[in-house]
Amino acid sequence: MKIISDSVASLHYNDATSIPITTVTFPEIALRTRDAHKLRGYFGNVFREHSPLLHNHFEADAGTELRYRYAYPLVQYKVINRVPTLVGLGEGAQLLVELFLKIRTLDIDGREYPILSKHINHQQATVEVGNALTKYRFETLWMPLNQTNHVEYLNADGPTQQALLQRILQNNILAFLKGVGAYQPDLPRLMILLNVQSQTTTQFKNQTMLAFTGDFVVNATLPDGIGLGKSVARGFGSIVAL
Repeated sequence: MKIISDSVASLHYNDATSIPITTVTFPEIALRTRDAHKLRGYFGNVFREHSPLLHNHFEADAGTELRYRYAYPLVQYKVINRVPTLVGLGEGAQLLVELFLKIRTLDIDGREYPILSKHINHQQATVEVGNALTKYRFETLWMPLNQTNHVEYLNADGPTQQALLQRILQNNILAFLKGVGAYQPDLPRLMILLNVQSQTTTQFKNQTMLAFTGDFVVNATLPDGIGLGKSVARGFGSIVAL
């Protein structure tokens, strides 16, 4: 399934934006891809009072409900090629640097893993929209559909499904750009060629959701390891440049 679009996206950039990004990996621990949400639960609980960026909600006062942080997640938990991985962007990048030395164990489903080896990579990543095209692959399943457009997708014919996924991917990239402070109103065109290789189902919060594998080409420079789509904090939609 291939889609070419040159529809206008409301973006404007001063050449390029540089953002801090920190990646922490635990190479001696092997997990399943679907364990990413358990990573999030563990670290979000251990460092609960440190920052809402770690679990995307604000602590509730007595008698009040949790307030959720609905912006693009700046700390993301993934399992890439069986390796537990944490990715921090912007404020989240500095947060992972501060917590790096404090991470000494990992508890998944009641099994405690002593952390004998951990790696950290902290750098400035370039984010840019322009004329140069870059190809990216989804390293983990891309989950673009919500409850509303999931029904729309199922009821649509092939070309309409393709157009819908195209618009959603554009919006996913816009959400990332806004979340890391690389968005400003106006110009230029965001051009994407999307190649969906397969469609599958996955369990998300006890619901069966459609998810996709594939790659895309876009006239943008995006950092390796970021997530696009739904539930990127739990490891979905992680991309890598080819």
